[in-house]
Amino acid sequence: MLQKKIIQPAKSPAAVGPYNHAVRVGDLLFCAGQIPIDPANGNLVSGDIKVQTQRVLENVKTILDDQKLTFANVVKSTVFLTNLGDFVAMNEVYAKYFTTDFPARSTIQVSALPRGAAVESIHYGSIAVVDRQGRLLSAAGDPAFVTMTRSALKPFQART
Repeated sequence: MLQKKIIQPAKSPAAVGPYNHAVRVGDLLFCAGQIPIDPANGNLVSGDIKVQTQRVLENVKTILDDQKLTFANVVKSTVFLTNLGDFVAMNEVYAKYFTTDFPARSTIQVSALPRGAAVESIHYGSIAVVDRQGRLLSAAGDPAFVTMTRSALKPFQART
């Protein structure tokens, strides 16, 4: 079974809850959501959506740099905005970081984000490898996905 490695880059802002900045499983890196926290003082940056998006992506870059990765290595990105009207401005900044071989992406409007942020970005992937008998060989990614996959194995095995 693949081992998970906890990633806590020294240059990242402190987490605002009981979670890690990222978890590495084999060659896969799963990043926690990043909000626009200034690592120098731990405060949310002030400014418009462009300023906040830049800070979010710089925080993501710190995690990627720590693991000797780049934005070109990201396979899935999820962006949460408190105002979908900010999409174009957010996308202008996003395009400066993701310049080629773009990841799959979802952008979702939410009613609120931690600490009053206007944008949050998550970079992760979810995979499950199941053999022909329906046994889970490996799973990584969103814990809800992994839990769902594990709980679905017995019904899956009964159907085969």
